[in-house]
Amino acid sequence: MTFSIVARDVSASGAPEWGVAVASKFLAVGAAVPWARADAGAVATQALANLAYGPEGLDLLAEGRSAEEVVAALTGADDEREHRQLGVVDAEGRASTYTGSECLNWAGGRTGPGFCCQGNILTGPDVVDAMVDAFESTEGELAVRLIAAIKAGDAKGGDSRGRQSAALLVVRRDGGYGGGIDKAVDLRVEDHAAPIDELQRLFDLHNVYFPRKEDLEFLGFDGGVSKEVAEALTRLGYDAGPGESYDAQLRGALFSYVGTANLEERWSEENVIERGILEHLRAGRT
Repeated sequence: MTFSIVARDVSASGAPEWGVAVASKFLAVGAAVPWARADAGAVATQALANLAYGPEGLDLLAEGRSAEEVVAALTGADDEREHRQLGVVDAEGRASTYTGSECLNWAGGRTGPGFCCQGNILTGPDVVDAMVDAFESTEGELAVRLIAAIKAGDAKGGDSRGRQSAALLVVRRDGGYGGGIDKAVDLRVEDHAAPIDELQRLFDLHNVYFPRKEDLEFLGFDGGVSKEVAEALTRLGYDAGPGESYDAQLRGALFSYVGTANLEERWSEENVIERGILEHLRAGRT
């Protein structure tokens, strides 16, 4: 009842990432299909989904098993395997996809370097082919390539029953909020007429509030920036002072604004301002 892509890539900072993107005519598909663990791999379990494939597959991957070995182990122990569909990418980027003989048509999958695409109850095999082409031809971080893949699959017809939900999950070591967890992106559209478009909108917001460190751009307070920031903060109700320089009053007001606007991942203790914060202020956003 689903089409998905599972993949591994290396970010611009050199950190490996694993992720899953999925869409379906199924309520809250993100609660069932995508599973990933940094430095282990990622799994998509679907069709007549055996949700135990998720945690059990990740445990096997964490032991160092290959994607092919994990697929064989999970399906081999399952009497209902002919009704299952499964995609796995391991720690090294080896990929394996499985479609049981009793999955509803059209059902199947393809693998490529570092990824696998699979789906069932699709309008046809061109859905998976389009996902493969989009993933391989799209530049950018893993999340961008994953979204491009499901967009392409959807454009070719996607789930033959229609649209309802979509999800995106990406993990990398210390990639989460504040660096304390590995879940870098975890976005779900549970029930929506255009779930993939909504997922894109959420991902755009995610990039505002949870930017990658390598994407941050810090600017000095010279050239009238401090006065501009003070005036913008004052308009929003913060006591920023005249802004003649980046003094304690302006810094305190800016710190309060950043915390209130959920932009703390863009904050610096140095005497600089991150471009995203400045753009947020210029737009008058709270």
